[in-house]
Amino acid sequence: MNTDSKCRSLDSVSPSIVVECELTDFDADQRLLAMSGVSLVIFTSVGCSGCRWARQQLPELDLDVDRLCWVDAGNNGGVVERYQVFHLPALFVVRDGEFYGALQSRLARTELNAALGQALSRHPEELP
Repeated sequence: MNTDSKCRSLDSVSPSIVVECELTDFDADQRLLAMSGVSLVIFTSVGCSGCRWARQQLPELDLDVDRLCWVDAGNNGGVVERYQVFHLPALFVVRDGEFYGALQSRLARTELNAALGQALSRHPEELP
């Protein structure tokens, strides 16, 4: 089980332009409620080729977010169930502890930023 749940810039590993976090069943809710700014929560799995591509490419895009929060769907079934994740990769938006829903978009900068803007214009809900 993944217990590494620290937010950090992975600049020493890759030229990422955004802070990345690993969330787990044990800390996802608490951490998302405490984080300020916009978090893009991304559910992935090691066996998913689209997920591997997202893990490699999303940190390099100039997205209108403060951080990328990765959740390994294979190891964190509780969060997967609460967010009702049915396909991978799955993306959700949280800002200042409030849930703005799922993003349906191609994984490209322009489309993702447009989808983020639409999501953040909705009324927020409580985290699932």
